[in-house]
Amino acid sequence: MKIAITGGAGFIGSNLCEYFVGKGYDVICLDNLSTGFRRNIEPLLGKPNFRFVEGDIRDLDTCRKVVEGRDVVLHEAALGSVPRSINDPINTNNNNIDGFLNMLVAARDASIKRFVYAASSSTYGDSKELPKIEHNIGRPLSPYAITKYVNELYANVFSNLYGIETVGLRYFNVFGRRQDPNGAYAAVIPLWVKALIHHERPYINGDGSYSRDFTYIDNVIQANELAATTPAEVLRERATLYNMTLPPNAPIDMVFNVAYGGNTTLNSLFNCLRTNLSRFDAEIAKIEPCYRDNRPGDIPHSQASIIKAQRVLGYQPKYDAIAGFEQACEWYWKNIK
Repeated sequence: MKIAITGGAGFIGSNLCEYFVGKGYDVICLDNLSTGFRRNIEPLLGKPNFRFVEGDIRDLDTCRKVVEGRDVVLHEAALGSVPRSINDPINTNNNNIDGFLNMLVAARDASIKRFVYAASSSTYGDSKELPKIEHNIGRPLSPYAITKYVNELYANVFSNLYGIETVGLRYFNVFGRRQDPNGAYAAVIPLWVKALIHHERPYINGDGSYSRDFTYIDNVIQANELAATTPAEVLRERATLYNMTLPPNAPIDMVFNVAYGGNTTLNSLFNCLRTNLSRFDAEIAKIEPCYRDNRPGDIPHSQASIIKAQRVLGYQPKYDAIAGFEQACEWYWKNIK
């Protein structure tokens, strides 16, 4: 199988590149290196089944070149972060909607069979239902959330009009190796880990009672492989058993939650990270967090139902949050200076 992975030098994308190259797939990686890093894919650059293209999804010609001759697209490229989207909605829109549409058009014109894309739990917006179920969403709370929902709408239209098989994976707070701890929009886990390693007090937004379904990177890799390789007829058959109404030859257009199905408060997260890191440095156990106001656009609680992914994709996540925190802390301890 020949795969194009956009955002392939970023956190999730580089892990996908590493995995699929290791399994012998022919992989092209596209990244503009705005939030990704060449060092993330450095070990792959000499391998015969890997090629890196430095380019931008906002350029349609670049998108066309990258998908030419590919069987599957794994579209990970996006400008992430809710706070970033609030500060810069235009750039977020240009990358996440214009860039997404370019990739869909390029995939359509290249007769790509399967288009797998990174969706987001932010799509659930102000829905208070727990756990989150794919067919029941609320109103978006940030420009970022709007862009990720628009991605799903575009995928649906392209599937219905042009027959492209589209699979959206709604990621829930993914963490793990190579997630960047630096910059104004760093995610909470690498940000806190870096602070603790440097004996600094991390900031907790709010009183620490907000909760998330933290999802380890290896679970995300599993979901992407299943989304990319499960035959359409198998997806249709399983979907019918799941009580999804699908005509026999209906185009594949599915969205799945990708998470563990757990629920961890920010206070519990801090305690877990501190405990894991204190195995390497006993002084870390003495560090206490600083509390400050909640951020605009943040939802109080997020927990996924993964029943649909389990029954239709065959998804069986191997790492709960606790096991993932342990793996991530060990990696960061070895790699953060």
